Amino acid sequence: MPLQNPRLSRLLTALLGGQLLLSGMPVTAQPTAAAAPAAAVSAQPDFAPPGATHCKRPMRTHEVAGRPEIAEPSVRYSKALPRSRSEVASRDAVAKAASPAAMAMETAPEAMAVAPAPSPGGARPDRAAVVTAGMVDDNADFAEYLAFRERTPVPHQARDISERHLLTVRDRTGRGVPDAQVQVRSPNGAQLRARTDSAGRVWLHPRSFDAGQSTLYEVTATRGGQTAQGLLRRGQKDALELQLDGAVAPQRARLDLVFLIDATGSMADEIQKLKSSLRSIADDAARLPSRPDLCFGLVAYRDTTDPFVLRSHDFTDDLGAFQKVLNQLQADGGGDTPEAMSEALHETVHRLSWRGEGATRMVVLLADAPPQLGPERPRYDAAMQVALGKGIKVFSVGASGLDPQGEFVQRQIAQYTGGRFVFLTYDRADDPASGPGRETVHDVKNYSVATLDRLIGRLIREELAPLSRKGA
Repeated sequence: MPLQNPRLSRLLTALLGGQLLLSGMPVTAQPTAAAAPAAAVSAQPDFAPPGATHCKRPMRTHEVAGRPEIAEPSVRYSKALPRSRSEVASRDAVAKAASPAAMAMETAPEAMAVAPAPSPGGARPDRAAVVTAGMVDDNADFAEYLAFRERTPVPHQARDISERHLLTVRDRTGRGVPDAQVQVRSPNGAQLRARTDSAGRVWLHPRSFDAGQSTLYEVTATRGGQTAQGLLRRGQKDALELQLDGAVAPQRARLDLVFLIDATGSMADEIQKLKSSLRSIADDAARLPSRPDLCFGLVAYRDTTDPFVLRSHDFTDDLGAFQKVLNQLQADGGGDTPEAMSEALHETVHRLSWRGEGATRMVVLLADAPPQLGPERPRYDAAMQVALGKGIKVFSVGASGLDPQGEFVQRQIAQYTGGRFVFLTYDRADDPASGPGRETVHDVKNYSVATLDRLIGRLIREELAPLSRKGA
């Protein structure tokens, strides 16, 4: 669709060096003398938009085999819990003593490992009946989140999110447009893809994708054949609003929900709780006013020294079949603390059959350890970029024993994709064996507590709340 405003068209063409989006396709003029050098353009991750039309299919499984023969018998299957408050403090001290260069991306986390303390009697009691959790929204309290990042110098893959802008896409009636495709482009060619949530909003972080010093960006939003364009000027406004010319007809809500689970030996309690809660979570979602069309997917992961690195089950609408697959999942393996989270997140965003226009896409990431880092591993920060481009929100759940590095990464992924950070709570913060309660060792404040299944149900309700039942 050509631009409706010729003046804006000429302005964008001049400001962006002759590069302009028409009908969603790039049309590139000859480079100008003012064009930024290629070195200023950040590398872009591979991207394909979500496009599945349905999930009415049997379960489809994909497995990546590991190499258990390379594991050291003395450390394999040895990830004991809980980690105490004193151990967390010790790990923090080690992190703070590391050099600033080591705190950037690609640092081997093994250098900071602290042997986990065994729980009394060598095992935790069965807590499957009640698992309590708290939740924080790092996008709602962004200043505190930035402070948390500043005081938590741990190895991670760096993305600069210190500057952000809220984009809202509306139709001519003023209604927020869900799942609008968004593209942000700088004059040097750096690009960001995103999709709006069910309320028509998305957070944009220019410094996370543009290595140059651009001050002006072209922003294009598309939904249902309609396109709106505008300019985002850094340092001028914290928010930008685009309006489509027509009204976007409401349609039946569609929810694609993936459980992304660390299936190593220390996760038995959390996996059991999910097994026992799945039916009630699904039933509660089905009874929502929007009456969503539900699809479920599962990605379980361990590590390279286990029989499988990851095992994914693509989307299906057959809840009975999905429950059966989930019931077969057992916690086992592990060993060293970091696990194959990066591989599993890459699998989740790239290989699963996410449905196309109009769907709400959620991932519940349940883990108690950080990802393996290194040049031979997929980059989890690239996967979270793709998740934003596909409109996939990640809600990270920190299980018992999650260390500061794991908390940092889980919150990083959730904040960037528009999700939230959920964490298990106990009667005594440093002792998961003490049973359910309100306390946590995590660096959070001002949180409420509920059972884990109710929190997941609440997240689903809030994501679907802006959608109307019209169009069902």
